[in-house]
Amino acid sequence: MRELIIGGARSGKSTYAENRAAASGLRVIYVATAQALDSEMEQRIAHHRARRPATWGLVESPLELAASLQQHAAPEVCLLVDCLTLWLSNLLFAGSAARQAEAGQPLDCPLFKREVQALIDTLPQLPGKIVIVSNEVGWGVVPMAAVSRLFADEQGRLNQRVAAVCEKVTLVVAGLPLVLK
Repeated sequence: MRELIIGGARSGKSTYAENRAAASGLRVIYVATAQALDSEMEQRIAHHRARRPATWGLVESPLELAASLQQHAAPEVCLLVDCLTLWLSNLLFAGSAARQAEAGQPLDCPLFKREVQALIDTLPQLPGKIVIVSNEVGWGVVPMAAVSRLFADEQGRLNQRVAAVCEKVTLVVAGLPLVLK
């Protein structure tokens, strides 16, 4: 069973996802995609870490998410991925995508394309429960910077593709879940 939980910043989506994972009755492994590249992100990570039960496992997967999911998925496990938004950002800046956008070039980033496709191909085949958190970033204005527009476009496309392979999709707004699928 795969479930995508989407929402805006500070919408309550991570807390909702954590509650869904805890309620599964399965052993939970938290798959973190964030990287502590500055003190503010370190604080965000510490906040998430403090909120989780000490019994939960932790896997850090900033780039090769599909491989991490394949390695840790099992019938008796719930994998909680938090979040696709940071993973996408990591991919865009680890490869050439961000530089291409800033230079006005079309997206041609093998790392990005390979990892996104691997995730889409892998998700339907995983055993156990998979809960995936992602931001809905497409409800605001179109960003002015090319790299920001690329990110918003690719986040929307990624959310659509992941939603298509998930059995359940939930939108969280103001801490309230709305089941979409």
